[in-house]
Amino acid sequence: MSQDVSKTKTHGQTPKSTVKWYHVEFEADILVDTYAGLLSDQSIILAINSSFVDPLMQFEAQLKIIEISFQKLFSLPNLNRVKSMGKDPKDIEDIENLYKNIFNVYEDTLIILVSKDFYKIQILKEMTTWMNQNEQYLQERAMLIITRVLMFASKRAKKCPSIDAPCLGVMAAELSLLCAHEDPLITQQASSGMNYVLYIAMCQNSNAKKPKSIRLSDGETDNLHVTSSDFELLYKTTQGGRNKIAQSVGQILLPHLLTDFVFTLLKKLSSPDTDTAFEAASLLKLTLDYHAQKITMVSKIVDDIYEQLSMDSSHAMKAVLLNVISLLTRTSPKKVIFQLLEFPVPVDKALLLMWQAVSTESSVAFQVLKTILSVLKGKPGEVEGTLVERRRFSLDATNMMPVAASQALCTFLLVNSYRKVVAKLFPEFLMALMLQLFYCSQLLKDTGQDRPLYVRDGLKALLNCSGLKEVNEALEKKNFWNQFAQDMDHQYGIHFIAKTLSECNFPQFPETLHYVYKIAVKDSRRSEDTIVTIIFFTELLKNFFKESLPKEFFTPFRSWINDSNPSVSKMSLQKIASMAPVFSEIQNVSNLLLPILDAFLSKEHTVIIRAMLTLRNILSKLDKVIYSTVCDKIASSYCPLMDHVNGGVQCMAIRHFGDLLMDMSDYKWMLNHTILGGLVPLILFLESTELRIMKACRYTLTMCFSQLKWSTAYLLQEDNYDFESLVLSICNNLISSYESYIIDLISDTLGFLGSSRAFLKRGSIILVGYLGKSGEYLLLREEIDVMIEDSLSVEVQTGTILIHDLKPYMIVERVTREEDPVIAILAEKTHKLFKEIAYRIASSTVKQTLRRWVKVIRAKKLKPIYNLPNVIAIVEKKTVEDFVEMKDKESLLELTDEKSNVQVQKKESFFAT
Repeated sequence: MSQDVSKTKTHGQTPKSTVKWYHVEFEADILVDTYAGLLSDQSIILAINSSFVDPLMQFEAQLKIIEISFQKLFSLPNLNRVKSMGKDPKDIEDIENLYKNIFNVYEDTLIILVSKDFYKIQILKEMTTWMNQNEQYLQERAMLIITRVLMFASKRAKKCPSIDAPCLGVMAAELSLLCAHEDPLITQQASSGMNYVLYIAMCQNSNAKKPKSIRLSDGETDNLHVTSSDFELLYKTTQGGRNKIAQSVGQILLPHLLTDFVFTLLKKLSSPDTDTAFEAASLLKLTLDYHAQKITMVSKIVDDIYEQLSMDSSHAMKAVLLNVISLLTRTSPKKVIFQLLEFPVPVDKALLLMWQAVSTESSVAFQVLKTILSVLKGKPGEVEGTLVERRRFSLDATNMMPVAASQALCTFLLVNSYRKVVAKLFPEFLMALMLQLFYCSQLLKDTGQDRPLYVRDGLKALLNCSGLKEVNEALEKKNFWNQFAQDMDHQYGIHFIAKTLSECNFPQFPETLHYVYKIAVKDSRRSEDTIVTIIFFTELLKNFFKESLPKEFFTPFRSWINDSNPSVSKMSLQKIASMAPVFSEIQNVSNLLLPILDAFLSKEHTVIIRAMLTLRNILSKLDKVIYSTVCDKIASSYCPLMDHVNGGVQCMAIRHFGDLLMDMSDYKWMLNHTILGGLVPLILFLESTELRIMKACRYTLTMCFSQLKWSTAYLLQEDNYDFESLVLSICNNLISSYESYIIDLISDTLGFLGSSRAFLKRGSIILVGYLGKSGEYLLLREEIDVMIEDSLSVEVQTGTILIHDLKPYMIVERVTREEDPVIAILAEKTHKLFKEIAYRIASSTVKQTLRRWVKVIRAKKLKPIYNLPNVIAIVEKKTVEDFVEMKDKESLLELTDEKSNVQVQKKESFFAT
C-alpha cells in the first residue's frame, strides 16, 4: 500500500481532474469537504509563513491549524471502506485518487514548511503525540507522512549540516517507543523514521561515531560527514531492538538532545498504557547503562523522579525510577547529591527511598561522602534561596542543605561500603558535625523552632561505624544525648564531646589533631567556624599534653587572640587561661605573651578584661627568671589602661599592676622607671568617686612606695589620708631620689587638666603645682610660659578662660552656672605659683642650662601650698553675695591663705565630694 501511495503522490492537481470528481455521483461527500478544507488550510498556513509575524507567534498559529487539520484528516475511514462506496470501477478509482491526494496535500504542506524553516520539523514531534490520543486515528497513514517528511529533512540536513533541529531527542524517544508497536506496519515506519532522525543528528554532530562497515567502496571517503552509505549502515545497526537503539542514540545524539530523549522516556513511565510504560522503562535503563555520563540536566531528572514518587507512593514504575537515580549517581554523584539535598527537611518517604537508591552505588561512595562533607561544612541559613519554592518550608527560604546532609549521612552509614570510606574521613566528618552542632542549635534558637536531632544521629552513627562505640556509650551514660535534644549550650556540647573522646583515648587522635591543626592555621571564612575549632583544638591539647606543648601548637592562638571578631578573641584567651600551666612551660613564652598584650589595645572592653585575666593566669605559673625578662613590657602595657574609660578595665589594670610589683619584689630595680611613669593616674584616681578604683589605687600605690622605699604608705590609710599631704610627701621623695622624672610627671599631669570630671581637674591642679614647685630649678622659662598661657586653663561652658584672667566676679558667674569655685581658687593659686617661679628663673638660655645640669641651688623640702580643706570650708560658708563684694583676686586668696584664721570644721566633707 505504501508503494501505491508513493507512486500517486502529486504536488498540485489539474483543473480537469478536479472537475471530474464533481461529476461522480456517490455518497462520499465527506472526502470532498475534507479536501476543500485542507486546500484552504494550506493557503492560510503558507500565507502566514510568508508574513512578517514574529516567528514564535507564526509557528504557534500554524501548529494550531495543522492540529485541527490532523484531527479531520486522520478521522477519515480507511481506504478499503472508502472504496466500498463506489458503484463501479470508475467511481472506485476516482475515490481512491481523491483519498490519496487528501493525504498528499497535508504532506506537501509539511514539506513546504520544513523546506522554508527546518526548525518546524518540531511539527512531526507533535504529530507523534496527536496520533496516540485516539486509537481510531489512521496511525499507519500518520506514520507514513512523518517518515516521508523526515526523509525529505534528512536530505536537506546532509546538504546543510548546520541547520537547527532542537526536537530530535524528543522525536527519537517517541519513535523508539513506536518501534515496539503491535502493528508491524507502524513498527516498520517508526523504525525508518527513527533512522532518519539519527541520520539528521549525525549530520549535525561532527563527533558522532559512524556505523562500522566491513569495507568502504573506492568512491567513498572515510570522514566525519555523512556518506552515501551511512544511512544503510545506520539502518542495519538499529535493527537489533532496544539494545541497539539505546547504543546508537547515545553515540549519535548531542548531550542536550540525549537528555531530552531520557527525559521524554521518564515522562512515559507514568503513561496509563502499561506496554508503553514498560517499553520506556527498558529503553531508559539501557540508555543510562551505556550513556548516563552524557546527561546534562541531572538535577531536573532527579526533581521529576521525586515529583512522581511523591504524587503516587504506589507508583508502578517505582523500581525503575529508583534505578534511574542509581545509574545517574554512578556517573554524576555530585549533581544527584546536591539536588537531593535541596528537598524538604525532614525527609519524606519518597526522598528516603531516593537516598537509599544512591547508597546502593558503592563504586562512588567516596565521591558521595565527599560531597556530603562539603555541604556539612556550610552554615544553615547563610544563603537564601533564589526561588520561592514550595519545598523550602523548613526555615522559610533559608538554605537547609547542611541539615539535610546530616540526615542523609545517617542513611549512608548503614551501608558497609560507605562505612569503610567514612573511616578514612573521620576527622573531617567529626569536625563538620561539630560545626553543625554549633550552627543548628544557634539558628533554631534564633528562629524559635524545635531542635532537629539529625546532627545527634549523625554523630552517633559516625562514632559507631568508626569503632568508637565506647565513646557513644560514655556519652549515653553521662546523659549527653538526652541533653542534646533539650536546650543544651552548643559550646558546652562541643567541649563535652572532645573531652569524652580524649578520656576514651580514641585511636584516631593523631590524624584528628593533625586535621584540626590544619584548619586552625587557615583563615576561616566564618567566626563561628573558628570558635568551634578553638574549643575542640584546646580540649584535645589539654587532655593529651599535660606538661609541655610543642611550640607549633600555640601558633594559631597568636592569630586568634587579635582576631577582628571579639568573640573569637575572648574564646581564644579563655582557652589559653584554662591551659596556663602548659603554656607557661613552653619555650619563648614571650611569643605568646606579646599577642596577649596587643589585645590590651582592643576597642572591646570585654576583650581587654579577658586578656588581663589570661595574662595573670600565665604569670602566676611562670618561672620568675623568665617572668623578669618580660615584666617591664607587661608593666608598661598596664599604664595606658589606668585611665581607661571603662571602669572595669581601669580598676583591673591598676590592681594587676600592683600584683606584678608584688610578684617582682626581687627585681625592684627593673621596674622603678615604670612605676614612676604610672604614678600620675595612680595619684589622681585616689579621689575617684568609684570605690573599687580608689581601693585599687591605694593597693597599687602601697606596692609602688614599697618598691621605691618611700615611707609614705601610712598616708594611704583611712585615718591618715589627706590628698594634699600625700602629694606633698610624694613630691618631697621625688626631689630627694628621682628629680629627673619630675618634668615627665608634669607633662603627664597636664593631660588631665581638660577632664570633665571635677575630682580629676582638682587633683591635677594640685599635683602640677607641687610638681612645678619641686622642679622649679629644672624648668626653662619657655616651659613656664607654656604652662601659664596654655596648659593651666579652666574650661567653662562659654569657652576657655585662662587662670590669670579669673576675677572674683568671674567666680561668681561660674557659681551661677554650677561650676566648681574650689577648682577656680586652686587654679588661681597654681597660676600665682608658676608666676613666682618664672620671676626667679634667669632669662639667659646659658644660665638656665647651667642651672639644670649643675644644680647649684638645691631646693628645700616643700611645704603645704593649697590648704585644700580650708578652701573647701570657705567655699561652703560663703554665699554668692560674699564673692561679689570682693573686688580682686588677692582678697579672695587671702581667705584661703595658710595664715588665715579660718578653722576647718568638717574635714570629712572633702572626702564626701
